[in-house]
Amino acid sequence: MEKITLKKFVAGEKLPSENELANWYGVPRMTVRAALTKLEERGFIFSKQGKGRFLKEKSTLIKLHLTGKVSFTEKMQQAGYDLKTRLICCEEAPYEEKIYKLLECEPTDKVYKVSRIRIIGGQPIAIHHSFVSEKIFSEIATEGPHIRSMFAYYRQHGYSKFVDSNTLLSISFPTSAEQQLLLCKSMVPLLLVENDCIDEKTGKVLEHTKILYRSDKFTYDITMN
Repeated sequence: MEKITLKKFVAGEKLPSENELANWYGVPRMTVRAALTKLEERGFIFSKQGKGRFLKEKSTLIKLHLTGKVSFTEKMQQAGYDLKTRLICCEEAPYEEKIYKLLECEPTDKVYKVSRIRIIGGQPIAIHHSFVSEKIFSEIATEGPHIRSMFAYYRQHGYSKFVDSNTLLSISFPTSAEQQLLLCKSMVPLLLVENDCIDEKTGKVLEHTKILYRSDKFTYDITMN
C-alpha cells in the first residue's frame, strides 16, 4: 500500500511475483499471497490468468450530492452522466415494523419493494430499493416493473415537490448477491443511505428508500442546498 500511495507503481504495471515479494520482505510466500488477495478484494490490483497481478487504474469518481430535492436520475443527468437503470425486482415486501410505521400501514396492508441497479459507463454503481404502499399507489404491483425513476412515477400520480427526511448514513459490506449485482469484491465498502421521501404539499410519506452506493465509485457532497 505504501508503494502504491507513493506511486512507486504505475497503473497497468505488473507487480513483482509472490516469490520476489517474499524475498523482499523476508516473509513466507503464503503471507504475500494473503496480502495480495486483500489488495485485490479492495480493488487496488487485478489478476490476469497465467500473467500475474497488475495495478488497477484509478477510476474517476462520480460527484454525488446526498442532499437536494431531485432524484438520483436527475442528478446524474444534470451532471452529464449517461445513466442506465435496470429493474431487479418489483415484489411484495415482507412485513418490517419500521417501514410499515413510516408508511402508515397496518400489518395487513401491502408494501411493495421496487429494486433497481444503476449503471454508468457499463459499470454498476448503486442499488436502489424503494418501499411504497399499495394504499397510496394502488397499481404499484403492475406499474412497478416499468418504473425507472420514482420521482417521475410520483409526478405521474399528481405529486410534484418532494423533500427528504430522516436521512441515515452507515457503512456495510456487500452480500454475495450484492457482489454479483455490483461486480465488486467482498471487501469493497458500501455506503448505505436510508431516508423517507415526503410530498412537500401534504407531508405524506411516499416511500422509504434504501440505497447502496459503491464507495469506490463516488465522492460525496453533503452540502445543504
